[in-house]
Amino acid sequence: MSSSTHPTVRDVTDRIRERSHGLRSAYLAQVADIRNRDRGSDRMGCANVAHAVAGIPANDKFRVVAERAPNIGIVTAYNDMLSAHAPYQGYPDIIKHEARRLGATAQVAGGVPAMCDGVTQGTPGMELSLFSRDVIAMSTAVALTHDMFDGALMLGVCDKIVPGLLIGALHFGHLPTVFVPAGPMPSGLSNGAKSKVREQAAQGLVGRQGLLDAEMAAYHTVGTCTFYGTANSNQMLLEAMGLHVPGTAFIQPGDAMRETLTREAVRTLLGKASDTAFNCPPIGEMVDERCIVNAMVALLATGGSTNHLIHWVAVARAAGIVIDWDDFSRLSDIIPLLTRVYPNGSADVNEFQAAGGPGFVIGELVDAGLMHGDVLTVRAGGIREFGGVPELAGEGQLQWHSARPSKNDASRARWTRPSAPPAASSC
Repeated sequence: MSSSTHPTVRDVTDRIRERSHGLRSAYLAQVADIRNRDRGSDRMGCANVAHAVAGIPANDKFRVVAERAPNIGIVTAYNDMLSAHAPYQGYPDIIKHEARRLGATAQVAGGVPAMCDGVTQGTPGMELSLFSRDVIAMSTAVALTHDMFDGALMLGVCDKIVPGLLIGALHFGHLPTVFVPAGPMPSGLSNGAKSKVREQAAQGLVGRQGLLDAEMAAYHTVGTCTFYGTANSNQMLLEAMGLHVPGTAFIQPGDAMRETLTREAVRTLLGKASDTAFNCPPIGEMVDERCIVNAMVALLATGGSTNHLIHWVAVARAAGIVIDWDDFSRLSDIIPLLTRVYPNGSADVNEFQAAGGPGFVIGELVDAGLMHGDVLTVRAGGIREFGGVPELAGEGQLQWHSARPSKNDASRARWTRPSAPPAASSC
């Protein structure tokens, strides 16, 4: 642990490590045992292997069985009921194409259910919302139980889906795993204007048709909702944990860079990223106490969804790590609020992204010693690489530039980098 890390961050992390020692040690031992096995197609019975590759093209069969090429398992939350997950429809074909180009293969290992609280809120269906997280975790485990994979890509965005995918992936902690986002929808009717129409409807000044028109102008196309709720908080936390290709969280589905970033996720997983060559570590080794604390800090620094006080306790436990609400409370004493994103301000996530987005937040926190800078991530450059914003260079190549300084005061709070708990006025 770096000596430049804030004393409270160090202390909280040490306490988590101490209380988790037995569980974490057992978890890592299990990961190591599984990781040391032979490849699935070498270890499994001939009938098992034949079933596993029966549905894929002959060239892919040859690569998996004869050439012993890496085989990627894709777990997807695609459905076209959810605007956030609708863009995933074409992702498997993109991933398979990129994998083949790199001498590997990919298979859709399975799908997970994905429901939207925005649809079910106020209806009996809402009663299944929290329960769906554990169903998603089990569905992820069912998909990966096919055990023919050398790495995994997780396709999911929203409230219970990302925690469920992450919990399921951590039960297969020996696999290198990268999460692949789809991005937010373009901004429609502003949050302020939408709230005004809702107020008028509550006062009887606007009828159902006027209210419906306003809501449909706000939630109007594919992509995540643009307010900073649980779905977008998920994406911020995955960036802070180093589980994305850096800076991909809030690139819109229609952006020309989106497909290139998805292909970069494949390159990253296979250790053939565009800017460096390395082996992506197993997710069970990446998600350690420092990584979990980084996620907690990012949540506090951005005023993210309080649902994560439930979800990240469960995520940590899946990796053999025990955290509690007292840990969040102690960190909250020293973590400044860096963003003002709706409902904690007027800006939406697109404005937040334009102002520097997750890269701005991560860069500020790491430099201030409020995040661990020495954690493993899916990229060789470590967490500091997540302080950048991606852009397309010549011939479809990606490059990253610093997210700082922020370009928009409306979406961030001014602050002074603290060496002691900040005054309330500075947050």
